[in-house]
Amino acid sequence: MKKIFILMLLATPILITMSCNTAKVKYPKTKQVDVVDEYFGVKVADPYRWLEDDKAPEVAEWVKQQNEVTFNYLNAIPFRNKIKERLTTIWNYTSMGAPFKAGGRYFFFKKEGLQNQSVLYMMENLEAEPKVILDPNTFSEDGTISLSNVSVSRDGKYLAYSINDGGSDWQKIKVIKLPSGEQLPDEISWVKFSSIAWLNDGFFYSRYDEPMGGSELSNINQNHKVFYHKVGTPVETDKLIFSNSQYPLRNYSAQTTDDEKYLIIYESESTYGNSIYVKNLKDPRANFSKITTGFEFEYSVLDHIDDNLIVLTNYKAPKYKLVKINVNSMDIGNWRDILPERKDVLKECALINKKIIANYIVDAKSQAEVYNLDGSKITDIELPTLGTISGISGDINDSIAFYSFSSFTVPPTVVKYNVNTNTSTQFFSPNIDFKFDDYETKQVLYTSKDGTLVPMFIVHKKGIKLDGNNPTLLYGYGGFNVSLLPYFSTSRLFWLEQGGIFAMANLRGGGEYGENWYRAGTKLNKQNVFDDFIAAAEYLIKEKYTSPKKLAIQGGSNGGLLIGAVTNQRPDLFKVAIPQVGVMDMLRYHNFTIGWAWANDYGTSNDSIQFLNLYSYSPLHNIKPKTNYPAILVTTADHDDRVVPAHSFKYIATMQEKNPNPKNPALIRIQTRAGHGAGMPTSMVIDEYADIYAFIMYNMGMQY
Repeated sequence: MKKIFILMLLATPILITMSCNTAKVKYPKTKQVDVVDEYFGVKVADPYRWLEDDKAPEVAEWVKQQNEVTFNYLNAIPFRNKIKERLTTIWNYTSMGAPFKAGGRYFFFKKEGLQNQSVLYMMENLEAEPKVILDPNTFSEDGTISLSNVSVSRDGKYLAYSINDGGSDWQKIKVIKLPSGEQLPDEISWVKFSSIAWLNDGFFYSRYDEPMGGSELSNINQNHKVFYHKVGTPVETDKLIFSNSQYPLRNYSAQTTDDEKYLIIYESESTYGNSIYVKNLKDPRANFSKITTGFEFEYSVLDHIDDNLIVLTNYKAPKYKLVKINVNSMDIGNWRDILPERKDVLKECALINKKIIANYIVDAKSQAEVYNLDGSKITDIELPTLGTISGISGDINDSIAFYSFSSFTVPPTVVKYNVNTNTSTQFFSPNIDFKFDDYETKQVLYTSKDGTLVPMFIVHKKGIKLDGNNPTLLYGYGGFNVSLLPYFSTSRLFWLEQGGIFAMANLRGGGEYGENWYRAGTKLNKQNVFDDFIAAAEYLIKEKYTSPKKLAIQGGSNGGLLIGAVTNQRPDLFKVAIPQVGVMDMLRYHNFTIGWAWANDYGTSNDSIQFLNLYSYSPLHNIKPKTNYPAILVTTADHDDRVVPAHSFKYIATMQEKNPNPKNPALIRIQTRAGHGAGMPTSMVIDEYADIYAFIMYNMGMQY
């Protein structure tokens, strides 16, 4: 059990001075409170608990003071503005997402130049002139209101869309008429973690009850419910479809099959694993039938064919398989494999013209294949290089599909694919001010602490000298079954053309090799993730790519936890650390917003064994005094209600307290009107990366 002792406030000034060129850096004074938590007999001080109150005026003042120090430091870097100018030039290109067909029309997202948000276009057919149907750049002057989800009714009469304000996970759902784009009065608030699933002239969606005022961005999210909203009716009359008050910490989302015959409800209690329910919407007497039990496995329904649900799952298949489940005989003994499990991970499938496009992960890169519905293979889809396929879209009755292909030095290219003729045609390719042919990508295997072989991608200029003197940026994530495949980053182009090396390690905890690889980086195995990342750094140093004086590390969210943990464990190995929106307080993360859902990866401090494990690596609780840490720039945002900014606030306050006279700075950059990252306007992204690269380069002694 845990006991909390809250005693009187204690103000402790924390002063620090250092130089950045001619500027003096002095950390703001951060008040301490005498708060002690007791976990199974272990007393843990939490002197910066007050920073968890994101609405308190004193926290706002602390944020202001920290930002002043940070931006004074960054603005004093002589080439910071040149970096921003170059990033702005690189970013000034047209990008496009893969078109998708819905309601008899085609839709796609496109962003011109430096637009803050991508614009949604509509075409009556593939030869027609595109028409702007939704432009999020008109939603707000500063570009901080973004479009997060769109869904078109199957008769093509309506388009429902959700928006995020200031980066928060909270959404509002609105509706427009098609093809005119006329805005309708429908508006649904307090939506979060929701799909939009159409049935006739309405849709299913998920939301929470309205939170208490002032607690929207921090209070725990519970009692998720699925409703049905009919277009043109008051939200107050929306019909409750599914909920479970017995389990308030579960989430629910809805899906309807293409013919709107079946409603699928997904139930989850973490970020991994779910159960599914099905209901026949054509039968007014039908109730929900539970197809699966527990949350040990994952299930994703593609559609149904002749009352057979086509389901991607890892049930008794750690690397996933495709099965069919007849709704009239749903017992597991009657499930039939379409694509059985094999040595490669089956990442996703799409039903196109009654054929299956299967996207496999083969050694951390995409391989696409086409199959008949009986599981017999038709052909491979030829890809131009090692890279990643994403956004496969098409119609179950149409032979044309689209997908996007990208790699580290291949910008997202839209490909039109004919499933009948197995022909691929480039539909769109961006034109970027960068010499892609001057760079190369290689994939290596290195050995982690326990002997496990771990893959890593390394990207750099051709002909680079392996003399141990190359500035290198090592990136990782290692969690939540997320697979890091070769992906394109506009900001990274700047780093590469400055002579920097980029390395990305496929750590355990990810999904690159299936469930077993994922489980090997969770809960009591979490140290494997940190060991894998440290071993990646040691490999880069041993092979003379770089040295500890030239090595920077970066990761966000769960990756921010990674950076915080390895910085504590091996501060000698890195010169610069960039933990972004990180989970830094492993003892209290589950007390905020959706944090409880991460327990499947981390465990919680409510369990004695898990507590000791979390306490052993929690970035906040393992900062050592009088230690020569790398230069640290923490980034977070005031509207982040996924990983609340208190994690970063408490971490940097502790770092500044315990190392009052460091060789390297420990700063925090707090973005206002932004959240966990999704939907951030282009202008903010450019500013943030200009600061990150300026900080890295300056502290490595690099020149622009």
